[in-house]
Amino acid sequence: MSVYLIIVIVLFILAVSDLIVGVSNDAANFINSSVGSKAAPLKVILSIAGLGVILGATFSSGMMEVARSGIFHPGQFYFSEIMIIFLAVMITDVILLDTFNTFGFPTSTTVSIVFELLGAAVAISLIKIHHNPVHNLSDIGSYINTAKALAIIFGILFSVVVAFAFGTVIQFITRLIFSFNYKKYLKYFGAPWGGLAISAIVYFILVKGAKGASFMTPESIAWLSANTFKVLMFSFIGSTIILQALISFFKVNILRIIVLAGTFSIAMAFAGNDLVNFIGVPLAGFESFRVFTGDPSINPDTFRMVALSEPVKTPTVLLLVAGVIMVITLFTSKKARTVSQTEIKLARQNIGSERFSSSRLSRSLVRGTVGFSKWIGKIVPEKVTGFIDGRFDFSSYKKQFKRPEDVSSFDLLRASVNMFVASSLIAFGTSLKLPLSTTYVTFMVAMGTSLADRAWGRESAVYRITGVIAVIGGWFITAITAFTISFLVANIINWGGIAAALTGLAVALFVVIRSSLRHKKNAQKLAGKDEFDEKTTLSGQNILLKCNTSIMDVIASVQVLYHSSILCLIKEDWKKMKKTKRKVDELNQNTKDLKYNLYPTLRKLEEEFIETGPYYVQILDYLRETAHSLEFIADPVYEHLDNNHPGLIPEQSRDLQDLNGSVHSFFDDVQTVIQKEDYENLDSLLNKQRKILDHITKLKKKQIKYIKSESVGTRNTMLYLNLLNESKNLLLYTINVVKSHRDFLMSDALNNGS
Repeated sequence: MSVYLIIVIVLFILAVSDLIVGVSNDAANFINSSVGSKAAPLKVILSIAGLGVILGATFSSGMMEVARSGIFHPGQFYFSEIMIIFLAVMITDVILLDTFNTFGFPTSTTVSIVFELLGAAVAISLIKIHHNPVHNLSDIGSYINTAKALAIIFGILFSVVVAFAFGTVIQFITRLIFSFNYKKYLKYFGAPWGGLAISAIVYFILVKGAKGASFMTPESIAWLSANTFKVLMFSFIGSTIILQALISFFKVNILRIIVLAGTFSIAMAFAGNDLVNFIGVPLAGFESFRVFTGDPSINPDTFRMVALSEPVKTPTVLLLVAGVIMVITLFTSKKARTVSQTEIKLARQNIGSERFSSSRLSRSLVRGTVGFSKWIGKIVPEKVTGFIDGRFDFSSYKKQFKRPEDVSSFDLLRASVNMFVASSLIAFGTSLKLPLSTTYVTFMVAMGTSLADRAWGRESAVYRITGVIAVIGGWFITAITAFTISFLVANIINWGGIAAALTGLAVALFVVIRSSLRHKKNAQKLAGKDEFDEKTTLSGQNILLKCNTSIMDVIASVQVLYHSSILCLIKEDWKKMKKTKRKVDELNQNTKDLKYNLYPTLRKLEEEFIETGPYYVQILDYLRETAHSLEFIADPVYEHLDNNHPGLIPEQSRDLQDLNGSVHSFFDDVQTVIQKEDYENLDSLLNKQRKILDHITKLKKKQIKYIKSESVGTRNTMLYLNLLNESKNLLLYTINVVKSHRDFLMSDALNNGS
């Protein structure tokens, strides 16, 4: 019995961990719309969401049956087998969700728990069938609740299509009514729209969701069912009157109220629907243990868990404790912010750098859509298309703001649709006891509304579609991975017993700690990427400071990585070269990001400093080319070592050692010139560059002699000549950076003088 007590304790430890990593993943579902639309300060948004989570947790009791009997028939399993299933599920869930969170990828906690339960149950079922000579593989259906499992899986997949369709259609109609210049229409249609949204939320959350609340009595539920129409009528009329009064007398932007109310409702719907994903399995394990310890004579290997098939109401205290843990995580989790940014960037109205690149499928879809829209344009009268285009003109929204940074990723109208549609669909699924994925629903609603709002213009469509495809692909990977890992973990625990279980717990904790450290490191890298994000306008001095920082960072990195690449080649150190190549790739990406940030940077440039803009552009171009030259050196060196091609001959090694020293000294001088902004000694730097270039020319001639004497082979020659050529380019582009920086300084001095 002590062994199973340890397992129950482990389950609850994993439950706390799962709550933390689960909320980090799912917080994006209920804060993205309010954060993306800047409906309120972040702390206000999180506070409102936290209240929704606390209340929603008490509505989740009815959903707990999914973990107990939704995927498998518990009466077919013995107590010892049930505990193995639950332990395997929790270990897998913590590892899987934390891995997705670390990389900022929104995945579905519902899908993960469903397929983890399925994987572990199938594993134990196959073991039981193997040990039972009467049964065969066709009897798997007597162990697995295939009808319910298929219904859940179908409901999850169907919700994706429904959410996208509803989001697209409702957003299109809403935008057609209000347009982007919605403020003047709010005083006429805003109150009824808000009343409709709030009434829908009341219906799905209170009337439909109350059935699963742990504190609701049968009499209260019966009263709500009998008086549904009255509740909705009073809700609609009351909220409409209040909202109209706020518009007419207090000039309040009621969309903020609707978005924040939606934040509360979807957080509540999330907790009511998804809490089972985090604590359903541990509670089921605890209930199993409680039944087992009720009779000391019970044999854990022969006692069937029929009790799990019976409906049980979860104590409200346990649900509230879980809710409190979720709220604390909501306020403290850095990973939640990372996951949120993925959806906000894919749905944002404005343009900028894109996280995802284009793909063949996205290009084909966009090309086909462009052709289809042109065909539609020929059929629909120009007056109709002109009217629609006017309602979807985002520039009219941007004109309302004096400062570019005040423009939100999307407006409050779209945020209100996101909240209204998503919370309604999730709460409706909860009322049917279908564990819909809040991630799938909220993500697809957001993608549908962004599509209808023309956020996916031709400048960004291929990248946004690739992002959506990548996220949806990640969902399928979640299902396959969850099933496979849970299947394997269940088999390992069944074979290794308590030792294997404790090892699995240790692995789960190790993954969480390690990924947290990795996430922290990545967050620090991203934190200082664009120093201009929060600035209103930029002067030439701001740009110059950014330039100095960028140049010094890139030049210092190039110096170190060039030196390391040459040494790795000489010493044939493949392992170190692999790390060097990774750092070269990071540098290349950093210079690429600098160029992608060019547009928003120049857009914020003050009018009188426009003349300095071209110099900044030129410097970024040369920095990009410098990084490219280094990449064209590092990649062939790594490939040469990776393929175990013949190393350098002694003469080449000595020559490259000399070249490496000269280049290293050259970069020291470059950094001194830029740091001190002293260009009087530029001629000295140019002379040093010329000497190194002459030395490179001599090395090329020596290589030809080596070829004639057959001292070197083809691979050696290709690598060596390429290295010399790119070293030459590296020096040329570096000098161009220095000259451009000098011109920039002179231009800025002239502007300041004027």
